[in-house]
Amino acid sequence: MTTDRLTGKRILAVDDEPDVLESLEEILFMCEIVKATRFEEAERLVQEQHFDIAILDIMGVDGYRLLDMLRETDTITVMLTAHAFSPKETVKSFKKGAASYIPKEEMGNIVLYLNDVLEAQEQGKHFWSRWFDRFASYYDEKFGPGWQDEDKDFWEKFKVWY
Repeated sequence: MTTDRLTGKRILAVDDEPDVLESLEEILFMCEIVKATRFEEAERLVQEQHFDIAILDIMGVDGYRLLDMLRETDTITVMLTAHAFSPKETVKSFKKGAASYIPKEEMGNIVLYLNDVLEAQEQGKHFWSRWFDRFASYYDEKFGPGWQDEDKDFWEKFKVWY
């Protein structure tokens, strides 16, 4: 798995669990990681600094509010969550402009997922162009084969788009 696209990237990682932030720092060793454990701290950082990528928890740090702020800065933003992990929140993240939605259980593979997003950007594709390939079977396992039924229209369009 290549880390070239990530080398030297400035990443804002926001999570109320310090061990998650430490793990991200270890996994993304090729990047400059700036960490925040509270919304207010992250808000200040977003206002004062430039980031290439932001990795946001949803619960505990008001991740969707941060996502709204980061969209204004053109920062590539990825949602990384455990407690808010659901098909409904996946759709919400997509519609609010997140570049991806990753379950914390899959954090060990975040280099792969961030590379997917950066590759899509380089190729002029939508950030989510590889998401379904990566996560459809995972969602089948976690939520059962009918996990798309609650928002069937969205997922039918999603498969056509990407």
